[in-house]
Amino acid sequence: MNGPAPVPVIAAPPTGQVDLALEGMTCAACAARIEKVLNRVEGVDAAVNFATETARVRYDRAHVDADALIAAVARAGYGARVKVDAAAEREEEARRRLASWRSLRRELAFAIVLSAPFAVQMAAMLLPGAGHHELLPRWLQFALATPVQFVIGRRFYVGGWHALRGGGANMDVLIALGTSIAWLWSAVVTLGGFDQHVYFEASAAIVTLVLLGKALETRARARTSAAIEGLLRLQPVVAHVERDGHEIDVPLADVVAGDRFVVRAGESVPVDGTIVEGASTLDESMLTGESLPIARRAGEGVRAGTVNLDGVLRCIATGVGSDTLLAGIVRLVGEAQGTKAPIQRLADRVSGVFVPVVVAIALGAFAGVWWVTGDPVAALVNAVAVLVIACPCALGLATPVAIIVGTGRGAQLGVLIRNAVALENAGRLTTLVVDKTGTVTEGRPQVTGVHVFDGRTADDVLAWAAALEQGALHPLAQAIVRSAKDKGLALPAIVEFGAVAGRGTRGQSATGGVELRVGSIAFLEGENVAIDRAAIEPRMAAGESVVGVAINGRLAGAITLADRVRASSAAAIARLRSQRIDVVMLSGDNPATAVAVANEVGIEHAQGAMTPAGKVAEIARLRAAGEVVGMVGDGVNDAPALAAADVSFAIGAGSAVAIEAADITILRDDLAAVADAILLSRATRHKIRQNLFFAFAYNVLGIPLAALGFLSPVIAGAAMAASSVSVVINALTLRRFRPTAAHEAAAK
Repeated sequence: MNGPAPVPVIAAPPTGQVDLALEGMTCAACAARIEKVLNRVEGVDAAVNFATETARVRYDRAHVDADALIAAVARAGYGARVKVDAAAEREEEARRRLASWRSLRRELAFAIVLSAPFAVQMAAMLLPGAGHHELLPRWLQFALATPVQFVIGRRFYVGGWHALRGGGANMDVLIALGTSIAWLWSAVVTLGGFDQHVYFEASAAIVTLVLLGKALETRARARTSAAIEGLLRLQPVVAHVERDGHEIDVPLADVVAGDRFVVRAGESVPVDGTIVEGASTLDESMLTGESLPIARRAGEGVRAGTVNLDGVLRCIATGVGSDTLLAGIVRLVGEAQGTKAPIQRLADRVSGVFVPVVVAIALGAFAGVWWVTGDPVAALVNAVAVLVIACPCALGLATPVAIIVGTGRGAQLGVLIRNAVALENAGRLTTLVVDKTGTVTEGRPQVTGVHVFDGRTADDVLAWAAALEQGALHPLAQAIVRSAKDKGLALPAIVEFGAVAGRGTRGQSATGGVELRVGSIAFLEGENVAIDRAAIEPRMAAGESVVGVAINGRLAGAITLADRVRASSAAAIARLRSQRIDVVMLSGDNPATAVAVANEVGIEHAQGAMTPAGKVAEIARLRAAGEVVGMVGDGVNDAPALAAADVSFAIGAGSAVAIEAADITILRDDLAAVADAILLSRATRHKIRQNLFFAFAYNVLGIPLAALGFLSPVIAGAAMAASSVSVVINALTLRRFRPTAAHEAAAK
């Protein structure tokens, strides 16, 4: 006797992924150092984001685990911990950031009080004929500058030591080195009673200005995640749940799938659910970007975070906690903000070698000026100015802050961008391939007629077709099933069901052995079913979809269906074409229907009867011709074509499957949102280019000026602080992105 077959053991995936929250980073060089250290570990592929202070790490489970990754970061002189996607983690992170901000603010206030007298002295030096006249006694300058240098400036020594101990160098090394030289020179001159200038005001002012810049940068960076914080605030704290015949308020974390909950007028929906009683209109703009309220009634779904505007709704919870659409949006945007755009690679390479190069330039400036002028004091001042002005912060922030703001703004518009690569590539698209059903059309086709042959009745043909199509996911199949159920037809049982993707289905009745084939006319002809083209083609020419039904190898009937074109599709196609994007329709429907719909919305290139493999081949042909190709589909049926494109868009799905399948998910049923996503990508790429230009230009111009003595250390410190803040503020202007305004500007 044979025993039961052994149950296969499913091994854990060989590759793991973890997000690490990093501590101790002060500039892009820190991020480059941590990334280099992590990538040296066997089986690790890491990307560090300076703006979000996180590392996304893919690793081989056979060689390394999360603890080993944290240990590697610690050896580099920084802190790390595993980041957990939970409300408690976010609250803890918020508390940590608040405490850090308060500490920084106290230190800044202390530094300003101690440095204020130096400001008066420096102002007096600007007067005609004042020279380097000192208003403050040197012992007072020493007393004021020393706590600023070593108490307030302690953070630079600690950060610099950690970086050097880990084998790298960062901004802290530059600041600590430059200010220490200025303070040490001044202290030796003061204590030794030498007749030389002192630069206590430079060391104190530099520390204060750097802290001021850091404070402004911290506040500005906090605003970059405002979109995500706004999404998190959409859900209420409690839900009105019906249990044991009573309505009680329970914490959101205690709601489980299957609970009945009530949403009153003016309240936010607590979890994803299905309406079982009541009707209302809901404001879904915070999730989809659609400004008009949406009517919802029994049997339709509601999403966590949307607002019930008038009626009372009783619903069944279907998605709670991390399974809600809102949680998926927050998770997806968080992941996107932790990724890197290809354009960032140059900045990363520069940041990795920046500090050693700057130190070498400072030493060269010191030696060169001393040799030319014979003045070691002037040489020292120039070297300090070089060290201070050459902060790589702006370089490290240029790309990630724009990515953070851009993806956050996209989430507010109902455009979910999976990663920075998709965000960058969407702006480069030259060709957009669109599916017909559910993309250009509404995706809810209706049966318009049943044409019978071979002596069958209309109800007989419809019942057999619906029985077979119950196992299919295509919108045309679902429309046939809906029509049969609306008529109350009894559906025969089917066995041996099989589907040919995008073409048709095969099966056999459970009793009587009736062989069934349902699908496109081309599919039936391929199954050796004789087709009377003269009876079928007029329906195709009218723009209707035709589904043939064959019983026992003979054509029994043809079901015609029509799917209304979305009211916004023609305008959306016109917008895309105005953006110099060629739109191509590839449809599995018959060619006549595809061409009719394409003509109605203004698409010049359309092909019908396309199989999934055919769509993939056409996309490959376009890419081989040098086009950057985007594909718009439903995220499920068009999966092969979506995967073949440079950028994939899932439109109108709003489901976890679509979010995971596509590079960019459009939450509202509107092709115009694809045009919005492309404009947002172009706006973000423009900001990234601007930021990188500012960052590179700042250093390319600033370092030589400092080396040649045209910038004092104090001015260099102010410029360094301003550079980082300017890059962040420039990126923050993306928060005001409006698709309509961007389209009008692009059209000019």
